[in-house]
Amino acid sequence: MTVNATTENPDTRDLAGTVSRSAPTGERADLLTMLAKHRHFLRFTTRDLSDEQAGLRTTASELCLGGLIKHVTATERGWVDFILEGPSAMGDFDDMTEEDFARRADEFRMLPGETLAGVLDAYAEVARRTDELVAALPDLDATHPLPKAPWFQDAHWSIRRVFLHIIAETAQHAGHADIIRESLDGAKTMG
Repeated sequence: MTVNATTENPDTRDLAGTVSRSAPTGERADLLTMLAKHRHFLRFTTRDLSDEQAGLRTTASELCLGGLIKHVTATERGWVDFILEGPSAMGDFDDMTEEDFARRADEFRMLPGETLAGVLDAYAEVARRTDELVAALPDLDATHPLPKAPWFQDAHWSIRRVFLHIIAETAQHAGHADIIRESLDGAKTMG
């Protein structure tokens, strides 16, 4: 069987399930396929949950499923902004205020009025933007200096490395989400 843009292959579908008509190939396809895989595992941890369940802490950590997805959404958005605008898009860590830190902490929890559907929709929108960027950027080797922060030591990252970092963040938090979900009701993403 020949696989083309209209074949029912989950790796050629976007988050909405739409088949791509001009799917990237080569390295870009590999990046998008790996990112889609880990996004799926992260989102899958929230299947059949209520808003209340998505906001529950089930382990000793402060994390909940809805909050993890909010955090991954904000992280992915921030790194995509970094690709497009450079380090100024992320700000200077040393200039963060108490209000900035409080806002950052709110990424990790479901706030009053937030819904799981809304959190997932926001994630889908950010994912769509990232996927379009991976497909469209002319040069994955272009670099930016990293933003000023204690964990970055005067380094530059290529766009490729930023995308790899987004994949790693998503995979790491999908694992966290799996533990939280299993603690909630025994459900797992695999096995």
